[in-house]
Amino acid sequence: MVRLTLAALLAVTTAAPAFAEKLSLNALSTYLNGLKTAEAAFVQTSDDGSVQTGRLFIQRPGKMRFEYAPPQKALVLASNNAVAIFDDRANGAPETYPLRRTPLSLILARNVDLGAANMVVGHSFDGTHTVVTAQDPKSPESGQIQLKFSDSPVALQEWVILDAYGSQTTVRLDDVTTDMSFPRSLFDIDTERRNRGQ
Repeated sequence: MVRLTLAALLAVTTAAPAFAEKLSLNALSTYLNGLKTAEAAFVQTSDDGSVQTGRLFIQRPGKMRFEYAPPQKALVLASNNAVAIFDDRANGAPETYPLRRTPLSLILARNVDLGAANMVVGHSFDGTHTVVTAQDPKSPESGQIQLKFSDSPVALQEWVILDAYGSQTTVRLDDVTTDMSFPRSLFDIDTERRNRGQ
C-alpha cells in the first residue's frame, strides 16, 4: 500500500511540469499588447548583489514608474519618450535619457511584435517559464531585455536588463494587479520635478 501511494505521488510530481509549455512569440505579443495598466511589488537585484524593493506602475504605451522603498529615495519615470532618474542624493535636475535607448522601450511600445525580424535573439523554455531575449533591431547597441513568462494564465514575472556594458539588472514582480486607472500626474516628469523643487 505504501509502495502504491509513493508511486502515485511520484507520478503526480513528475507529471506536474507537463502542464507548463513554451509559449509562442505570437501569444506573448498578444499578452503584452493587452496589458494596458499594471501595478506590482518589485525586487531588483543588481550586478553587485545589492537588492532594492519598491512598487512598479505601468501604463502602456510608453509609461512606467519605479518607486523605490526607503531608505532609497530614488524614482525612475518613463514618459513622453524619455526616462528620468530622480535621486535625492544628487543635486539638480534628474538624469534623462531617450526611452528608445533602453530595452524597456520594447515592452512599452504601442505595438509589441516579438516576431519582428531580428528582435528576438533567444526563445527558450526552462521547464516552468518561457524565456525571451529581445533587442531593438534598429539599435542593438542599446542592450537587451530578457523576459520570463509563466503560463495558465500568461503573465510576465521577471525581466533582466542586459546593458551595452555587460552588466545586468534583474527585476522580479510580485502581487501583480492589472486594469486599473492611474492619475496622469503619476507618470509626469515635469510634475515630479516641481514636486521636488527642481
